[in-house]
Amino acid sequence: MDRDTFPRQHARTRRFTLGAPRTFRVAAAGTHLTFLRSGSGSDAVNRLWVLDVESATERVLADPHQLAKAEEPADLPEAEQRRRERAREVGGGIVSYSADAGLTTAAFALAGRLYVTGVSTEDGPHRLETEGAAFDPRLDRSGTRIAYVSDGELRLVAPNDPDRSLLADDDPDVTWGAAEFIAAEEMGRSRGFWWSPDGARLAVTRVDNRPVPEWYIADPARPSHPPVAIRYPAAGANNAEVSLHVTDLVGATVEIQWDRDEYPYLAEVSWEAGDPLTVTVQSRDQRRVVILVADPDTGVTTEVHRIVDDVWVELVPGAPTWLNGELVTAEDDGEARRLMVAGRPVTPSSLQVRAIVGVLDGDLVISGSSDPTETHLFVVAEGEARRLTHLAGMHSAAVGGDVIVVSGSDMGRGPARSVVHRRGVEMAEVASYAETPLVDPVVSFEVVGSRELRAAVLYPRSGEARPDSAPLPVLLDPYGGPHAQRVVKSSGAFSTSQWFADQGFAVVVIDGRGTPGRGPSWERAVSGDLAGPVLEDQVDGLAALARSHPRLDLGRVGIRGWSFGGYLAALAVLRRPDVFHAAVAGAPVTDWRLYDTHYTERYLGHPDECPQNYERTDLTAEAGALSRPLMLVHGLADDNVVVAHTLQLSGALLAAGKPHTVLPLSGVTHMTPQEIVAENLLELQVRFLRQALAVETLGA
Repeated sequence: MDRDTFPRQHARTRRFTLGAPRTFRVAAAGTHLTFLRSGSGSDAVNRLWVLDVESATERVLADPHQLAKAEEPADLPEAEQRRRERAREVGGGIVSYSADAGLTTAAFALAGRLYVTGVSTEDGPHRLETEGAAFDPRLDRSGTRIAYVSDGELRLVAPNDPDRSLLADDDPDVTWGAAEFIAAEEMGRSRGFWWSPDGARLAVTRVDNRPVPEWYIADPARPSHPPVAIRYPAAGANNAEVSLHVTDLVGATVEIQWDRDEYPYLAEVSWEAGDPLTVTVQSRDQRRVVILVADPDTGVTTEVHRIVDDVWVELVPGAPTWLNGELVTAEDDGEARRLMVAGRPVTPSSLQVRAIVGVLDGDLVISGSSDPTETHLFVVAEGEARRLTHLAGMHSAAVGGDVIVVSGSDMGRGPARSVVHRRGVEMAEVASYAETPLVDPVVSFEVVGSRELRAAVLYPRSGEARPDSAPLPVLLDPYGGPHAQRVVKSSGAFSTSQWFADQGFAVVVIDGRGTPGRGPSWERAVSGDLAGPVLEDQVDGLAALARSHPRLDLGRVGIRGWSFGGYLAALAVLRRPDVFHAAVAGAPVTDWRLYDTHYTERYLGHPDECPQNYERTDLTAEAGALSRPLMLVHGLADDNVVVAHTLQLSGALLAAGKPHTVLPLSGVTHMTPQEIVAENLLELQVRFLRQALAVETLGA
């Protein structure tokens, strides 16, 4: 058998996510918790587990291997395939589930089949017969009824009641109960219906996709297969028309009223026990967010809070919420994103709030950053934020009653840890079966330049291959854009960068303006221009690092990236060939007019109102400037950054007489989960960069 290699391991383990526990839910009483985990670091089939907090024992609640044949992509309902793509879900088996308020019963879909299982009992799992393929099943708070989506309609089923349709439409482009593309891809809202606290009604979205332009995703490798039609809301185009309705259990509905022309984006809905039905809406220019309380009997809404910003209002995960009858939000206040309770800031200006996690023993838990390379958990009580996590790294949590599950990764080798605490006492650790990467990153963290850019530098670990003083070709490995960071104190973030370093490069990672964790002004510095500031920070950061890292050979600099990082890589060789000598651009946005409304218009405005912003960021307009080797990589099945981006840039390069390389990936989406594709893609990038930069092979 061939020896394992990092590219093979990286692909087999789906970027080391398989075998790691995830999707925690904690019972309100804090007695037990549920989670998903596959059987090993190379097993993609997730099982549903329960852990008893007191005894620290766990058992399997549902194993897909025992319930159905092995899942194939063709078995999944189309809505589930789209949900997984939006969520960047690379696993299989049970990938999501719902539960009742007491966490006594859970429901999940498996290849379109609906199952329920007891959590605190040995009852289950057992299948419920449904009319069609089930998507996004959700239990009411009592655990007696399940609502789910099937072929665009909302349906209802119970163990002792037959399956029936609740809300449906004759037009297939009008759906009930499922999140539209924009909500799932950009707003973080992955669902489209919510049970009332008493289980007697549901709040349900109606999505009319008919105004949205119809695009087509084809597979040229299979010419006998017809193209797939999708509704894609490109910048400046029509969005889906989204409304919200309250329905009883026989389908009688009341529409929730707000000015949908003025506030077309439905950002969030919550309907928790003791709290009102709360609806958060946003204007198309994203400069106004309005929080409404709705009367479920009449549909009348009352504005309870408004957030306004001259540039845009950031949507923060978990916000808004309620605590003891007071509205809790996360809002920008000067140079900080702060937690607000009834309009009063309760977190210090030195802390950037990342998310509202939940309520722990009566107090709010949030995640936040003082150092952008770390994310920590805080309990907010009596107007003070008390830090719960102390080890440098990235932390997230799930809470219930007096129990918190803290998941954290740091610069140590090995999988992230998930530890269960009750009132400060460690009760258990949820085992991770994730594999440890074959490479062990050695990272030098730096703060460089007048803008105090956060950066990381990695060298080859095979010191015997060349003297420490020998210069090395440089490979920049950024994302570089909004809503994502690469320079974080988590070893898992650097395993691929270290592997590239071991191939003979000094790898540099820089987080520039627009990336999160450094406050509102930092994020808004890219307003109107997603090209200039992000590229300038890569150039300035590299120059500053070279002054303290003399091994960086600035005469041989490559850059690679995916998605926004792919855009940045192509931009770099087009606009600054004096600095960058080769690029690999994966799934790049090349013309922002072809990307979606909510993301693109937040940063560049509406193309009819701000055409200059689109012109200054259009890579196809700069194709004639290419003088360096460029490899473009794109999945032909990508419905997020469609392959037209790469094809149009390639066409412009050809028209300008500029040689370049295009690597089309048949059947591949934005995620590249296919094992053989993911493995070989790393190898092909290295070969291209070695040849372009004349890099010696270190034999790693």
